[in-house]
Amino acid sequence: MTVADLHFNRQCSEKLIAVLLPLLFLMLICSHGAFAQVNIFDVRKVPDTTTHSPDPIKKKRFGRAAFELGLAEITPWTYDRYLAKVDYTRISWKTVGHNLNPGSWTWDNDPFQTNQFGHPYHGSMFYSAFRSNGFSFWQSVPATMVGSYLWETFAENQAPAPNDFINTSFGGIVLGEMTYRLSNKIINNHRWGFKRQASEVLGFLVNPMNGLNRIIDGKWGKVIGMADKSRDDSSKVSAEFDFGARRFNTGNQGLLAHSRFGWFGRARLLYGAPNENLKTPFSNVSITAEFGKDDSTAVNVISVYGSIAGWDMSMSDRVQNLIIISANYDYIRNAAFFYGGQSVKANLLSEFKLLHGFKVNTAVGAGPIVLGAAPDPYLYKGRNYDYGSGFAVNGSAGFSISDKFYYNINYSGGWLITINGNKSHYFLHTVTSELSYRVLKDLSIAAEPGYFRLEGNYKNHPDVDKTYPYLRVSTRYRVNL
Repeated sequence: MTVADLHFNRQCSEKLIAVLLPLLFLMLICSHGAFAQVNIFDVRKVPDTTTHSPDPIKKKRFGRAAFELGLAEITPWTYDRYLAKVDYTRISWKTVGHNLNPGSWTWDNDPFQTNQFGHPYHGSMFYSAFRSNGFSFWQSVPATMVGSYLWETFAENQAPAPNDFINTSFGGIVLGEMTYRLSNKIINNHRWGFKRQASEVLGFLVNPMNGLNRIIDGKWGKVIGMADKSRDDSSKVSAEFDFGARRFNTGNQGLLAHSRFGWFGRARLLYGAPNENLKTPFSNVSITAEFGKDDSTAVNVISVYGSIAGWDMSMSDRVQNLIIISANYDYIRNAAFFYGGQSVKANLLSEFKLLHGFKVNTAVGAGPIVLGAAPDPYLYKGRNYDYGSGFAVNGSAGFSISDKFYYNINYSGGWLITINGNKSHYFLHTVTSELSYRVLKDLSIAAEPGYFRLEGNYKNHPDVDKTYPYLRVSTRYRVNL
C-alpha cells in the first residue's frame, strides 16, 4: 500500500468516526474509562419495567444473510477499486493463491484509525448480516470471522494480516451487537408520522443491515397494534450528556505546567440492567463517546462494554453482588498518546445499601487483552504503533446520598507485551475521580480530575513515558427512558 493510500485510508477512518459519533447523540435524543467498565447498578434510579426480550423468535434466512454478507464485502471493495482507485484492490488469481497459503499471513502497517476503528466497524456489517436475519448472538459470531477471512483472502492483494482478522472479528461482534440492539430500540413500532420515519432513518444509520432488512420485510413504517406490545424490547435505557471545559497538559510536568484549556462533550449510555437477563449476551451494554479540543483528533474516547453472561451472588436486598463476564472495545486518542484494544473480563459488581438514602457501589474486574495497539515513537516498518497482548484490571468505588450527591473514583490498568513491533512492553494507567450534584431533576454539575499515563519500555531504545493529566468541569443532563 502506498503512502497516498495510507493517507486516504486515514482520512476515511477519521471521517467515518466523525459521522458516527454525532449519530450516538442524535440516537439518544430521538429515543427519549480508559478501559470499558461499568458499575453494578447506576446510583441514579432508573424506573423499573418488565423486561422483554429484544430478540423474539424470528425465521432464520441463511440465503439472504449470506447474500448480504457478500454485499458487505463487495460494496466497499467496488468503491475503493473503481472510484477511489486504491492500490490494494488490484487483485488477481495470483494474489488470491498467495493469500490462501497459511504461511503468507503477516502483520500490516495500516494507520491506527483504519485498524482500530475501520476494521471493527466493517466487521459489524458481517455480524449484522446474520444477526438481523433471525440468527442469535452466538450463531452470528462465526459469520463475522468468515467475513473477515474472506476479505483478507480475496479482496486485497496484500497478505492476510492477523491484526486485521482479530480487529474485524472481535471488534465487529462487539460493535455489531451493540448497534443491532440500539437500532431496534430507537424504533417505536406503535408510532406513525414524521417521528416514526425519523426513527427509522436513524435506526438505519446506526445499523444499515438491520435497516435494510426492515425494508425488505416490509417493517419500515409499519404500525403494530398495542396488543403486540409484549414483543417490544422494554430494556431500561438511561443516558447522560456532558458539555463543558477541561484543562489538560500533554507533558510530564503536571497539570498546572504549560496547561491549556479546551471544550469537550461526552455521551454515556447504559442499556439494560446488570442484574436482569444475566444469561443473555449484551443484555447490559455501556457506551461512552467523548470528543473535544485538545490538539489531537476530535474523537477522544469510544468505549463499549457488553455483558456476555452473569451470575447473581446477592446476599440480601441490602447487599447485592453480580459476577459478569464482559467483552470490551476501547479506542482512546488524546494529545499525549493513543491506544486501541479489545479485551474479555471477569467483573465483580456490588452495591451496598448502608443507611437510608446512602448507597455504595464497587466494581473490580480483570482479564486478558486479546489484542492492543500502543504508540511506538521509534516506528516499526513505517508503523507508529506496536501490537501486543496482555492483561487488564480495573476497580472503582462510589457512593450516593439521597440520589442527589455523587462521588466515585476509578482505576484502570493494562499491561501489554509486544508481539509485533519493536521489542517492548507497555503499562497503561488511568485514574479518574468525579464529584457531581443534581441541582434539578435531570440536571447536574460535575467536576472530574483525571490522569492518563502510558509507559513504553523498550529493549533497544530509551523508554518513553507519556502523561495526560486533566480537570473537567461540566453541566450534565440525564435522561431515563
